[in-house]
Amino acid sequence: MPVRHATRPFSAGFRSALRRCLYLPTLAVLGAGLPALAAAPQQAPQSRFVVVLDAAHGGNDSGGHLNGKAGKGQEEKAYTLALSIRLRSLLAARGIQVVTTRDADTAIDPDHRAEIANHANAQACLSLHATQTGGGIHLFASSLPPSTATRMAPWKTVQAAWATRSLTLAGVLNSALLHAGITVTLGRTALPAIDSMACPAVAIEVAPEIDSNHTVTATLDNPAYQARVAEALAAAIVQWRAEARQP
Repeated sequence: MPVRHATRPFSAGFRSALRRCLYLPTLAVLGAGLPALAAAPQQAPQSRFVVVLDAAHGGNDSGGHLNGKAGKGQEEKAYTLALSIRLRSLLAARGIQVVTTRDADTAIDPDHRAEIANHANAQACLSLHATQTGGGIHLFASSLPPSTATRMAPWKTVQAAWATRSLTLAGVLNSALLHAGITVTLGRTALPAIDSMACPAVAIEVAPEIDSNHTVTATLDNPAYQARVAEALAAAIVQWRAEARQP
């Protein structure tokens, strides 16, 4: 026959003492954290301000070829990425959160650029371009006619509900650039990526700097000119943030 080992049940007093030993240290640990939690101040909600920087082209889409000094130049995709990186640094130093559509030489289709901006719930999007044509800075807003926002807006015309705000953003950018002594041309055109963005959005096309006689005074690869453009754009976004936070 199998041998059975008798077990002696714990006494009621022993079980009660065991429960106290297990329970009291737990209370002590929890109790130690309670005053810290109670003393933690309630953080006031902070207004969120996000800017999307969209460096045009990338990957197998090189954009235009940009001339520089001594006939040397670079592809537009490299110029826009460098401008995006410089501007991101300037905005971050001013406490502005930045989302970029690309940080490397990668191809991104217009729909995905719009998706990034819409997912970020951005307060502004700057689509960065460059050209050898004309001079100074060309600012373009979408050519879509303004419309009232709807719950289910068609993807390709979402920007229509933001057209008025985008024109206001273009005005702020224009003022900052003019203040920096940079020639500005304003326009409206069809913009595949921007037309699907649900935020104020402007395309910025940088051209060589010219004087009143339309003589080139600074090529696109001029470091001083690049710095002035970036600083002016950063100043405009700071002003845009200040206006957005006004009641």
